[in-house]
Amino acid sequence: MRLRHPGGELVHVGYCTNVHPAEDLDGILTQLDTYALPVRERLAEPILGIGLWLAHQVAAALTADASLARRLRAELTARGLEVVTLNGFPYEGFHRPVVKHAVYRPDWTSPERRRYTANLAHVLARLLPDDVAEGSISTLPFGWRADWRPRHSDTAARQIRLLGDELGEIARRTDRTVRVAFEPEPGCLVETTGDAVRHLSGLDPRHFGLCLDICHLAVAFESPADALSGLARAGIPVVKAQISCALHAEDPADGATRRALAAFAEPRFLHQTRQAGRPATGTDDLPEAFTGPAALGDDSPWRTHFHIPVHADPEPPLTSTRHVLRGALVALLAGDHPVTRHFETETYTWAVLPEPPRDSAGLADGIAAELDWTRRELLALGLSCEESEPARDRSPEPNRSAR
Repeated sequence: MRLRHPGGELVHVGYCTNVHPAEDLDGILTQLDTYALPVRERLAEPILGIGLWLAHQVAAALTADASLARRLRAELTARGLEVVTLNGFPYEGFHRPVVKHAVYRPDWTSPERRRYTANLAHVLARLLPDDVAEGSISTLPFGWRADWRPRHSDTAARQIRLLGDELGEIARRTDRTVRVAFEPEPGCLVETTGDAVRHLSGLDPRHFGLCLDICHLAVAFESPADALSGLARAGIPVVKAQISCALHAEDPADGATRRALAAFAEPRFLHQTRQAGRPATGTDDLPEAFTGPAALGDDSPWRTHFHIPVHADPEPPLTSTRHVLRGALVALLAGDHPVTRHFETETYTWAVLPEPPRDSAGLADGIAAELDWTRRELLALGLSCEESEPARDRSPEPNRSAR
């Protein structure tokens, strides 16, 4: 979806396709037909944005063969879809039966992570609509914190510098800017926006910045306004934002609350859990919060890293962190100019909800409902629907990569 900010800037809104498991081009196209096209039709939008997830093998193939990238772009256009952002966090196998810590490998100490991200940048430069000058790629925040040492930071810094050189070359060759956005996540080296200030401040803002996942922000009990102020003071741009909600347990001492929360413990993904008022207190997965040596106290609320649909509340007594999401949208968009122009809903956990959608139509309905909620929220903040015309008739979007 294309919306117009009161300041005049075009704001792109879509949904992230890491909710779908395909890792080859034919599978991706099938899933566009099964999900993305019906979502666009349900929303009655002439153009729907998707935050495309490309596993490393298909990213390498699209980079090596320009004709494949041209085919993908043509297939997107034929379906009324466009791509301005990619999700480069999961490297592969994001829908295996067990993912857990594997999603953080390879990390930024590895040349494989740099090559994968560079391939994504080459592909995105080819996929960007003719009137869009800037794309974004979200990535993991360096790596998982366990066993991370100063030498790992030095190695990661070298890989990131090499990537920055390649991003600069892409910009010179294509006149398109692609920026890589590190996404703070519970349990990683960069867990909070405060960590981001410490670890990202030296990076070139023409090429690098932050992906603000609002679920992760809520799990860390961060204030959206304070978080964005700290990033702005440090000169760290917010390159993209992921519209997402976490689980909130107001009274974890309550038996009904604990039983409801336990229903969200599942084997595929990590569900890091944090406790209010104790920022250093938390567990790396939900079951550990209940029992064992790392069990959390029950005298203050818990929040759990489980992306739940942004438009729907969990069963009581659990609640959603939608109030944090609303506060973040205000902080990102209520000023004279948007803090970022790339937004995507990122509920990748539909299949592991206690009550998942029954079929593909149900999943398409859910994704469309999230985007419809998002559209209504953004319109209430003063954004307006953009009149979408064929790409050849659109005037170019200004390149504000150095902002």
